[in-house]
Amino acid sequence: MTARAADRARYDRATAALDAPLALVDLDAFDANADDLVRRAQGKPVRVASKSVRCRALLERVLARDGFQGIMSFTLAESLWLARSGFDDVLLAYPSADRAGYAELASDPKAAAAVTVMVDDVAQLDLIDAARQGGREVVRVCLELDTSLQLLGGRVRIGARRSPLHSPAQLAELARSVARRPGFRLVGIMAYEGHVAGVGDALAGRPVRSRAIRLMQAAARRELAERRGAAVRAVRAVAPELEFVNGGGTGSVQYTAAEDAVTEIAAGSGLYVPRLFDNYTSFRGRPAALFALPVVRRPGVGVVTVLGGGYPASGAAGRDRLPEPYLPEGLRYDPQEGAGEVQTPLLGSPADDLLIGDKVWFRHAKAGELCERFDVLHLLEGDTVTETVPTYRGEGHTFL
Repeated sequence: MTARAADRARYDRATAALDAPLALVDLDAFDANADDLVRRAQGKPVRVASKSVRCRALLERVLARDGFQGIMSFTLAESLWLARSGFDDVLLAYPSADRAGYAELASDPKAAAAVTVMVDDVAQLDLIDAARQGGREVVRVCLELDTSLQLLGGRVRIGARRSPLHSPAQLAELARSVARRPGFRLVGIMAYEGHVAGVGDALAGRPVRSRAIRLMQAAARRELAERRGAAVRAVRAVAPELEFVNGGGTGSVQYTAAEDAVTEIAAGSGLYVPRLFDNYTSFRGRPAALFALPVVRRPGVGVVTVLGGGYPASGAAGRDRLPEPYLPEGLRYDPQEGAGEVQTPLLGSPADDLLIGDKVWFRHAKAGELCERFDVLHLLEGDTVTETVPTYRGEGHTFL
């Protein structure tokens, strides 16, 4: 029996009394992945990206482990909810236009002490001030440095279009604007190198493209390390009591941790290890988050139909954004139908061994987005589901 076949047998036994669709997190794999992130961070704390987890119980579990410290959130409403729930170090990774949220932040001492907001434009400071509604709490601010690799005088850009602040001088100028402005305190810098951390460099069957990606990423790491170091020095000249410099992501943990200027690493997808993180030379994780769909039809030889399945991930549309039929091994989508809104036909010889009611196990393309489809996660330890916990959705929250 292969390792994957053994996992399938274990998942099926553990959930035999549970009807699919359902979502499961294998805690043995989850914990092993957490240990790997800590190892690669080389002593620097790992801040957990909540968008990649979207379950309070699992955020609490990982933050209880040595080597993890703080949350990187994705909306202001989520940040405030986490602060009210007892999390005391929440970095909002994206600028917000949530005026009601800013009014609450500026009037609540506990939230203001726990939450740091992201800024890359003076206009965002103006919006926060206009939203205060009399709240006088000091708002903690983090500046985001654009990490994209820009070549040929900026005519070629590699990396996500995030912050407009690309140079150390631009970052320092905004730092001076924050320092001059009452009601704000500059406490951090963030720089997320998504073109390194979020792009696999070992694409199956594509050796030339994989080699090109590795060359690009090596050049990007060298350029960013120098520019990030200069940016941190420039900002510290304005705000010498800067508390943190955050960088990295699951795919770049060890490289970012090696930079002296970086004080903490961000990671989250590496806990669940969705299918988009299979193609890296720098690490190998264990799939920890899966979902099961039930077989409801057997249309013919080599075909079964499962209920549901149309759960595409965000990003540029493509086959890599679809969930992967994972167990039993050897199933594939019908190219004429793909993953369906209500039902999904699957092709392959394993279909002939599946009966009505059997489970087919899938891996989502991206990590926490799986939790937008399920109210609860069944937590597996060994051969047993030991606990069932709510996702954000199960607690009544869909923040985006």
